[in-house]
Amino acid sequence: MMEWLNEIPLFLLILVRISCFFITVPVFMTKTIPAPFKIGLAFFLAVIVTMSTDKSGIQAFSAEYIILIIKESLVGLGLGFIASILFYAIQLAGTFIDLQSGFAMGAVFDPQSGTNVNLTGRLKNVLATLFLFSLDGHHLLIRGVLESYQWIHVEALVPAMLDGRISTLLLETFKHSFVIAFLLAAPIVFTLFLVDLVLGIIGKTSPQINLMVVGFSLKIGVYFMVLFLALPGFFLLLHRLFAQMFDAISQMIRIMGASL
Repeated sequence: MMEWLNEIPLFLLILVRISCFFITVPVFMTKTIPAPFKIGLAFFLAVIVTMSTDKSGIQAFSAEYIILIIKESLVGLGLGFIASILFYAIQLAGTFIDLQSGFAMGAVFDPQSGTNVNLTGRLKNVLATLFLFSLDGHHLLIRGVLESYQWIHVEALVPAMLDGRISTLLLETFKHSFVIAFLLAAPIVFTLFLVDLVLGIIGKTSPQINLMVVGFSLKIGVYFMVLFLALPGFFLLLHRLFAQMFDAISQMIRIMGASL
C-alpha cells in the first residue's frame, strides 16, 4: 500500500500530460465525446504508463514538483496542438470554398468546436474524421503520447522550450497547413472563379439577363459537380495530411526529448 502512495506524485504528472493531450488533439478534443469517457481513458492510460515507468522518487508539493506539472501540461498541450494545426487545414479549405461559392452565409453551429463553421468545412471535417478512424489514426495518436515518455522523461525539464526550436517547428507546420488547405480548396475555388469570369462576360454582353438568379443557381450546380469529382483527390491529400501530422508529432517529441 505504501508503494502505491509513493507513486501518486508520478501518476499525477503522467495524468497531466495525457489529459492535456486529449484537450487539444483532433478527434478526442471534440465535445461529442463524453467527458467521462475521456477522463476514464486518460486515467487508465496514466495507470499503465505509471506501472511501466521507473520509479524516480519525485517529491510532491515542492517547488520542483510545481515546475514539473507546468512542464507536463505544456508538453501535452504542445503535442496535441501541433496535430490540430494540420487538422484545421480541412476547415480552412472549406472556408475558402464557401466564400467563393456563396455558402458562407449559411454557417451552422458546430458542436465539436463550439463555433460557427461553414457547410463545406463541416462536411470535409466529418469525412476526414471517418477517414482517420479507418486508418486507425486514433490509435497512432494514443501511441504517440505514450511513446513520448521514452523521449521526454517525467522528472526532466525540456530545454527546447527556451531555444526556439519548437517555435520553428510550429511555423513550419503552419506553413504546411496553409499549403494543404490551398490544395484541398483549389479545384472548386478555381472552377467557381472561371464561372464568375464567364458570368461577368455574359453580364457585359447581355445586360438583360438576370445574373443574380441564373448565376447563383449555376454556381451551386458547378459546386456540387466539382465537389464529387474531386473527392478521390481529397482523400489522397488527406493521406498526405495525416502523414505530415504524425511526422510533426514525432518531430516535436524528438525536439523536446533532446538536450541542448
